[in-house]
Amino acid sequence: MKFSIIYEAQLADPSPECEVRCFNEIVEQAVLAEKMGFDTIWAVEHTALTQYAHMSAPETFLAYIAGRTSRIGIGHGVVCLPPAMNHPVKVAERIATLDILSGGRVHFGMGKGGTQQEAGTFGYELSELQPMIDESMYLIPQIMTQETIEHNGKYIKIPRRPIHPKPLQKPHPPLYYACTREATLTLAGRRGMGALVLGFSGPDEIAKKNAIYREAFRHRKAEDQVGFRPTEHLAALCAATVLDDRDEARRIGLRGQRFFAEAIAHWYQGGPKPSPVDLSAEEQQAKLDAGKQAVIAYLSEEKITIGDEHTQNYTVAQDAYGTPDDCLRYVTRLQDAGADEILFLFQMGGVPHEAILATITNIGKRVIPHFRRNLAAKVAAK
Repeated sequence: MKFSIIYEAQLADPSPECEVRCFNEIVEQAVLAEKMGFDTIWAVEHTALTQYAHMSAPETFLAYIAGRTSRIGIGHGVVCLPPAMNHPVKVAERIATLDILSGGRVHFGMGKGGTQQEAGTFGYELSELQPMIDESMYLIPQIMTQETIEHNGKYIKIPRRPIHPKPLQKPHPPLYYACTREATLTLAGRRGMGALVLGFSGPDEIAKKNAIYREAFRHRKAEDQVGFRPTEHLAALCAATVLDDRDEARRIGLRGQRFFAEAIAHWYQGGPKPSPVDLSAEEQQAKLDAGKQAVIAYLSEEKITIGDEHTQNYTVAQDAYGTPDDCLRYVTRLQDAGADEILFLFQMGGVPHEAILATITNIGKRVIPHFRRNLAAKVAAK
């Protein structure tokens, strides 16, 4: 079991001053996470999504984190691949350079982005992106491993050129795909890529998604493989606030999740801007429940089949907002459901920096060691 943190750079107050404070706080959190035994720092990539995510240049952020740390993994979760946003040659060059300078610590996730707001920024229609993403996805590992590259595709054309540098990890860093729906889990498995399950799915839903992914991975065909390094790995997102005071952890965590859910609904579904109002845990829970019912009502009216991908952001992980013992129980359930890695999400709008530092410390001292001891015991018993 791996333990990681994923960052959106989410802001209740999107002012430039708060952006500066947010990024400086994230760096402090990442440095602490390495000391506390976490495995990887992941960063999303979003453009033009005010409040929801100000992590628009993850390559710069992750390079800085690599320079401030010595051991922890450096994860792109994910690089968005519309060619005008991230040309495959530049992606290959940046990933390879970061891999060299970090000492081979890069994890490379790929995806397309989730909103027309982002796609339109670069002149695309979201509904037309997938073939471009596929072309780029297959091309980048070739650029990383071949002395020269020449490509004459439908969306990308590259005259014969030598592209440098090559990554330190051979043949290239492990590859992952952003997954929220059954179709993307199946795609990740068929293409031999790790699955980054980026949604607030509980253990029961993770178990279902794990079964879909493992089945697709098990029956994958060589001709569908992306890159030259199959990676069977399922990482499950887990929003968490872990404090000694369970009630305080629940109040803070639910406040953050509500802001997250409302922010994503604003940009993905045209809902109102997120509310930073600090309410009691019970009131925040009620707001989340109301938001979920509103989504269900809208989808039903539009005759859209309702799936977990539509309502998962309103799913509350009861024990992940609580004490270290609560968190340990919940992570155990995710592990039993098939997760190979926990993508902890601490940094949500309205969650104080001090609470995040305390959460990282509590998990590092009282949760991660439990799983490390269990692993050591299993190895010793063989």
